[in-house]
Amino acid sequence: MAAAFSSDGEAALRRELRPAAAAAAAAAAAPRGDLDAFYETGRAAAFVRDGGFHKVALQFPDELLADAAAVAARMEEATGAEMFVLGDTTYGSCCVDEVAAEHAGAEAVLHYGPACLSPCEKLPVLHIFGRQPLDVGRCAEAFRELYPERQSRVVVLCDVVYAHAMGELEQQLCPEYPNVTFSRLECGDPPAPALPGEERRFGRRFPVEAPGGLQDCAMFYVGAEGLALTSFMLTWNRCPFSSFDPTTGRGRRETLNVSRALMRRLYLVERARDARVVGVLVGTLGVAGYLALLQHLRELLRRAGKRSYTLAVGKPNPAKLANFPEVDIFVLVACAQNSLLDSSDFYRPVVTPYELELACNPAREWTGNYLTDFRDLLPGACAHVELPPAVPAAEAIPDVSLITGEMRAAHLCDSPASQPPPSTALACRDQTRALAEISPAASFLESRSWQGLEQQLGQTPVSKAVQGRRGIAIAYEDEGCEQP
Repeated sequence: MAAAFSSDGEAALRRELRPAAAAAAAAAAAPRGDLDAFYETGRAAAFVRDGGFHKVALQFPDELLADAAAVAARMEEATGAEMFVLGDTTYGSCCVDEVAAEHAGAEAVLHYGPACLSPCEKLPVLHIFGRQPLDVGRCAEAFRELYPERQSRVVVLCDVVYAHAMGELEQQLCPEYPNVTFSRLECGDPPAPALPGEERRFGRRFPVEAPGGLQDCAMFYVGAEGLALTSFMLTWNRCPFSSFDPTTGRGRRETLNVSRALMRRLYLVERARDARVVGVLVGTLGVAGYLALLQHLRELLRRAGKRSYTLAVGKPNPAKLANFPEVDIFVLVACAQNSLLDSSDFYRPVVTPYELELACNPAREWTGNYLTDFRDLLPGACAHVELPPAVPAAEAIPDVSLITGEMRAAHLCDSPASQPPPSTALACRDQTRALAEISPAASFLESRSWQGLEQQLGQTPVSKAVQGRRGIAIAYEDEGCEQP
């Protein structure tokens, strides 16, 4: 685990770079000879012209960034609007980076590449997934091998980059399989609630016609293994999954042990029940409803008697979160694909908002249905559960931790309406009679042996700037020479 927090950089210095081979591999993975067809320049230009936009942000993932300059030039020529390229995103590349777009003064965003299809709040967005090649004939052949029974009830899902080929695949399979259902993508405005007999999740919509509901159906996923497939399998954990990987041309039955994965997630729920200090990680600033969820989590943690701190650290990694050793557990507020963070290398576990609700809301019980989209937890959503009334401590049922074996509080506290806001708690800071706000976090920081870099204002003599060392840390130019 120590290697996750720091590194001597030896691996980076010894790494062999083969630009020609890397470029060839990238070209083989995504042949994009016709940029206008691959990036749907006509549809994108019509979106800009019809909206009357003058400044548009083009967001590319890392694997498509090499085409950004050419696509931006073609879009400017076709629309006359000014284009900005967003390279490194603030959070996951699957989410629309509205923050970076607003910094450039953009009026709309063209999002290229894979997307989680989470609705946005501020800017108009057009998703251009990119038309990745798919051997439809081979995919249909793999489907027949996996489902020889022609009356099988199967729901076909796909990665968004292969959505353009689903119509042709549907024409080949539906005459042979009358009970096959193809999902449809929903982009743009926040979707309406699901109708009876219909499933709407992850920006996808499909009818459920099986007598026993969705659990009587199998799932066939077209796309490579990744976070999207894992999220689907945990959410629809009662359905058997198969997949077809277009890059290898092979179909297989998914062997992910869903029960074991859920047991791991439920273990994290138990860790969240034991936690006293919770860090709320802001993993998105563009998904609709994230502010409402932050407020909901703060209220939930306060009622549960836990201290919470909201942290905005960009893309979370072990080194960043290790700077907060006092936090017992983190909860990540992100889109449905990025919320399932593997925290095995982290100093403290990272849970999802749904797992935190299981831990802190006594009214929510585990039913076997796992939720990865945090919008399902908000008031008015399909899975929202109101907090129960507070129970006096003397009447609360005792609870024992399954991890430590110690007693713990499992009831909700009263809402202290008469308590003054924290901003009114002031105290003298030093002999100059300066006022400072009393904060539990500041008090705890005061007790730490190391509190970060000390400014020592007025204690350090003023000196003139001098020229420093030149070179890289492993070999400065003046190494081996005596300093004057």
